Amino acid sequence: MKRLALAVTRLPAWVQDLVLALALTVANVATLLFYRSQLHPFWLALTLVVAETLPLALRRRWPAATFLAVGLPRTIYDSLGLGFAPLPLAQAIAYFTVIERSRPAVRRILTAVLALAILRSQFLLPGHTQPYDFTVVSLIFITAGMAGVLSRTRQAYLAEVEARAAAAEAERDRATARAAAAERTRIARELHDVVAHHVSLMAVQAEAAGALLPDRPVEAARSVEVIGATARAALTELRRLLGVLRGPAGDAQTAPSVSLAGLGTVLDQVREAGLAVELTVTGAATELSPGTDLTAYRIIQEALTNSLRHAQASRAEVTLAYEPGFVTVRVTDDGSAPAGAAAGAPAPNGDGGFGLAGIAERVASCGGSLTVGPAGRGFAVTARLPAS
Repeated sequence: MKRLALAVTRLPAWVQDLVLALALTVANVATLLFYRSQLHPFWLALTLVVAETLPLALRRRWPAATFLAVGLPRTIYDSLGLGFAPLPLAQAIAYFTVIERSRPAVRRILTAVLALAILRSQFLLPGHTQPYDFTVVSLIFITAGMAGVLSRTRQAYLAEVEARAAAAEAERDRATARAAAAERTRIARELHDVVAHHVSLMAVQAEAAGALLPDRPVEAARSVEVIGATARAALTELRRLLGVLRGPAGDAQTAPSVSLAGLGTVLDQVREAGLAVELTVTGAATELSPGTDLTAYRIIQEALTNSLRHAQASRAEVTLAYEPGFVTVRVTDDGSAPAGAAAGAPAPNGDGGFGLAGIAERVASCGGSLTVGPAGRGFAVTARLPAS
């Protein structure tokens, strides 16, 4: 029996309703057979009983119409006074469906119609005047109505839970997409800083080597050595970044992040490339947060790369000014402004890169402020960053 019930629940809804209508029809017809001698004419009673059960096959598609379709034959049956009538199970099931699936206005109207039909049967029709009849019929329909309310409430709850789950999943997907976009931006910024800086130094040294040959081979060889060392450093940085991208998060092999402690290496590299750089530190140096430390380092690296590659500067000055809660980074040179840069507004580099835009993004991520623009006969990049 359990297997049969389980098999029925797996059927499509319309098939389940058809099975219910046929089963109830068979049950009511079988009940009438025991009272055949009391039913005159029997064929009419049989026809009305069948007519009030078969419409249940459409109860989910048209709840209100089904309720009226099963109620009308029962009203005619009771009006004829045939002497015996089966329990109004078809009408109760139709009423349950109305309460479960119909709009509030439809529910109220059909409930009023049902109440009038019960009162009419109790007080105006013969054969149903006993209090017992009224009590049984009322309990049947009250139970059906309460079951409909519970079913509708449960379905609304499940729909709300599903909607919340879908909204949470959508929000999680959006958060994942935002995190992925932010990570792509961060990686792109790191790649730009590493590649642009080292490649710029290599380009400058290659041009110098070409100018020195063949008259000054020793100095040209020195430029070639610098190119090789810079290329190896760039490859090391690229391997570190690509290793993080390629490997699982738990197994990623990462090198210590660059910081202002390694600023001397950057200054030596640009000096080797021919740009005279002076470093000035004012105020008491304080410990910076890792994000601010990395941002300050990358700002200096990118600004010096721009001075070397785009501004054709011969001299530059780097200033680190420490004050309570902040550090100010300033890089000035005696060259021309990068193409497209206006005072106070970062812009793409002249070759299509986004060095100054990357600086602006880094400063914004730390909650600092940035100013770029002409300064005297040259160009200046100034960033004020929170220490923590």
